[in-house]
Amino acid sequence: MVAANAQSAVAFHLSPGNNHDAPEGRKLVEHIGNSLGTCFFLMDRAYEGDETRQTVESLGYTPVVPPKKNRKVLWEYDKELYKKRNEVERLFRRLKGFRRVFTRYDKLDIMFLAFVVFTLVVIGLKNGG
Repeated sequence: MVAANAQSAVAFHLSPGNNHDAPEGRKLVEHIGNSLGTCFFLMDRAYEGDETRQTVESLGYTPVVPPKKNRKVLWEYDKELYKKRNEVERLFRRLKGFRRVFTRYDKLDIMFLAFVVFTLVVIGLKNGG
């Protein structure tokens, strides 16, 4: 999921549970392209790989992601700005507040995705969107 803040998603994609997050995240970033303009792109450490950072940079965004501790070459990042990444986690918490999303009752992906969209609309309306 690419989230704008704690209440809204820019784009999301349902992927198999056994897929790693980074390739799926790269697909989403490529899908949205540079529609957000020049801005910072806050990412979890799961997305700190060279390929993901290069994809984000090639689209004109500035990646804000800490390097993993075992990296040989470390890079600087805005630590204060990185603290805002918790907004994405808060959006996931809000989504999981809906039992149907949390437990994934739906057997069909299309039904689950439809309810996630419905849930995002409800979250947006609750927060004055």
